[in-house]
Amino acid sequence: MAEPGADGGEGFLSSGSERRCRARLAAAAGRRGAAAAAAVLVPLCSVRGRPALLFTLRSRRLGGPHSGDVSFPGGRRDPADGDAVATALRETREELGLELGAPSVWGQLRPLPDRQGLMVAPVVANLGALEDLMLTPNPDEVEEVFTMPLAHLLREENQGYTHFRTAGRYGYTLPVFLNGPHKVWGLTAIITELTLELLAPGRYHRKTHVPPRSPSARHLEGSSA
Repeated sequence: MAEPGADGGEGFLSSGSERRCRARLAAAAGRRGAAAAAAVLVPLCSVRGRPALLFTLRSRRLGGPHSGDVSFPGGRRDPADGDAVATALRETREELGLELGAPSVWGQLRPLPDRQGLMVAPVVANLGALEDLMLTPNPDEVEEVFTMPLAHLLREENQGYTHFRTAGRYGYTLPVFLNGPHKVWGLTAIITELTLELLAPGRYHRKTHVPPRSPSARHLEGSSA
């Protein structure tokens, strides 16, 4: 697993931070709309004592529009799944061989549309120390597993932005996270940004404008901030 250099940030996964984040996510739960059709796990963890996010690189064997993308473990909801949390935990077990219990889950961020307009529910969970886990990625679904320290993601030199337009006019701006093992972009970058807002409200302030639904847009330009 690759890990860029990091500094500080130990308090992000503290018991106090967990209580604050759980309360904020629970307070927002009543404002959600209809159940999402898919879910992803947002895997917080620590690597040698430093808080980090765990990402996967989707296997190119999958084909389709998401093949080879940086992502979080997740997928479509099965009829047997009781809720978005059940979907995220099941997909994590299938993709990474990791069995997580409900106590690991902090809560759910607001559902977001993917490129096809499918609503995806991000479920935030703490895996604990990565060194204590035995991951067995499914090669049919996962090509690589890597982490990026929260301190790395919070540094401005590692944050970029891509502007899009619709019908010839400016439409919206989405985040990109740079200088790690792989560029984090698309829906995964939006979820990463919302997670940083949750964990570090005094240090990270979203600078992007996310569209309310998945539009048909054409790339205009990208720049680092």
